[in-house]
Amino acid sequence: MKRYRKEKFEDLGLDTKSGNEGYRALNKDGSFNVKKENVAFFERINVFHSMVSMSWLRFFGVLALGYFLINIIFASLYLIIGTEHLTGIRGTTPLDQFTEAFFFSAQTVTTLGYGQVAPLNLAANMVAATESLLGLLMFALATGLMYGRFSKPFATIKYSSHAVMAPYRDINGFMFRVVNPKSNQLMEVEVNVTLSMKRDSESEARDFFSLELEREKVVFFPTMWTIVHPVGKESPLFNKTAQEIIEGDAEFIVMIKAFDESFSQTVYSKSSYKAEEIKWGEKFTYLTKRHGNGVAIDISQIDATYKAELNP
Repeated sequence: MKRYRKEKFEDLGLDTKSGNEGYRALNKDGSFNVKKENVAFFERINVFHSMVSMSWLRFFGVLALGYFLINIIFASLYLIIGTEHLTGIRGTTPLDQFTEAFFFSAQTVTTLGYGQVAPLNLAANMVAATESLLGLLMFALATGLMYGRFSKPFATIKYSSHAVMAPYRDINGFMFRVVNPKSNQLMEVEVNVTLSMKRDSESEARDFFSLELEREKVVFFPTMWTIVHPVGKESPLFNKTAQEIIEGDAEFIVMIKAFDESFSQTVYSKSSYKAEEIKWGEKFTYLTKRHGNGVAIDISQIDATYKAELNP
């Protein structure tokens, strides 16, 4: 087992002086717990990333809002030009005229055009032509964003909500479980676990240790994988009590890399465990059972544990 040293570049690119109590570099969902302040407005705009990473509900909400805003703007332009320059407008009140202009705009922006309403003068034709071009560009953009969302590779790896400190052979081990709940196949799965801990109770500096694992890589990942760090004499956790790890504000940062057979691309997954999320003296329940000529796994029981006395 390798010797653990406080190397200069073991911090993964995270801040080594964020030693305040309760600090967490990586959230459970894999997002970084970093807020960037005083960034110029145009420097922080990233429309494509925002659109492909937001939730589906919000994505369709943004598309619908944009669609209605465009139609409202062009309907207003038609009213400014005058509804007498549009054939087929039957409304007599401003609201009725705006409603008919709105739906004419919706037909124009989608290049649908039922033919009931049509522009008559040059100004109305220019606005309609501009709207048609804008509609083609906007729907092409929306199609690209939809494709980007569907084609974006990502690893849907499920982590156990807590880790355990359990007996492992004749010593103890820090353990957590992962599983791929989807039907896609992940190959050549590699895992890296880094321990971040305060240097001492008074200091704001943090030390980072790359933890030696029982197994750092598996070729296939069809079942549940219990990732184990043996707490031997060379481990930074050796002879540490639960209270000492909590006082050290420990965070176990996990990164998993795998090759997704469906996308033929490398995908990544990240998560972390704080010291308070470790169950001491418990061991994960074995969940694999026979099913026909294969095996079955109850993924809903990924957090199931039972009491197990730690080795001295």
